[in-house]
Amino acid sequence: MTTRRHIPHELAPQARVFTCWPADAELWDEDLAPARAEFAAFLKLLAAPAPGGRPLPLTVLAATEEAEADARTALGARAEIIRAPYGDVWARDTGPVFALDGENRPLAVRFRFNGWGGKYELPGDETVAGAIARHAGARVENIAMIAEGGALEFDGQGTVLTTRQCLLNANRNPGMSEAQAEGILKTALGVEKVLWLDEGLRFDHTDGHIDNVARFAGPGVVICQAPNGRDDPQADVLDACARQLESMTDARGRRLKLIRIPSPGRVLDSEGRDRPASHMNWVVGPKNVVVPSYGAPSVMEAVRILRDAFPDRDVTASPSTHILSGGGAFHCVTCHQPSPA
Repeated sequence: MTTRRHIPHELAPQARVFTCWPADAELWDEDLAPARAEFAAFLKLLAAPAPGGRPLPLTVLAATEEAEADARTALGARAEIIRAPYGDVWARDTGPVFALDGENRPLAVRFRFNGWGGKYELPGDETVAGAIARHAGARVENIAMIAEGGALEFDGQGTVLTTRQCLLNANRNPGMSEAQAEGILKTALGVEKVLWLDEGLRFDHTDGHIDNVARFAGPGVVICQAPNGRDDPQADVLDACARQLESMTDARGRRLKLIRIPSPGRVLDSEGRDRPASHMNWVVGPKNVVVPSYGAPSVMEAVRILRDAFPDRDVTASPSTHILSGGGAFHCVTCHQPSPA
């Protein structure tokens, strides 16, 4: 008899992390070169080995000859660089959701992707999940439901967090009920309980991805943000998320322990528009938890609190303002493959 498929928490050992190098100058404009510099900085921190351990393997997809050369120059021997087409860098959403099947083998769960509700549909985004899965040596399982990896947060013990704003949005799964969505998620991902928040961040073209609002520090412990400053445009959303999380129990029946870190507050783009900046969009490596900073003073307090939440990791901030110009941060641009237990 085999066990059911499962998705470990991101603190568990990872076999590899995939990402896509910023390549399209028309998409990134003047942010292309500085975004590449931010990629190189956070990827070096992500791959850094724990004392006495090995670096986390990185595979970086490069869409063009120029992008491949730039990635090799920036990362050197730290990463494997492979040529593959993709629309843009958001591998968390265009890539597969990796699980381990009942035999502890890699399984690439591939949801349908429609450009975050038809907002940004780019050639290559429909094939990159398959390319990543093949390189990982993972069996692919296609799921008819439209969803993105950034909309799903796992505790490693059968619980997944998501938002109604995203998965039940008419621009993704029109007419799908909450119960129907839960059934699909439980079957596809091996989870036992789905926890729903109503909404994610304002100004977020993903329609409320969970990895910008609530993340598990481990089983039974969830982190979300608190408003920062009187002009924080996310204040109502952040407080509503905290209220909802405080009343939730996980798949094991535990009431969630809630930890709050300050949000970046109001972050504006070069034209003075509000951006969906979030310190929640961290990534976990063998040594470091790497937190996006956006140059916000609040990151110092966020890092201090997160060090208590992740006692076996160093927690460090890394610049992310130019990656944010494309719509996300570190978790959004990475796709991790768990190691077999």
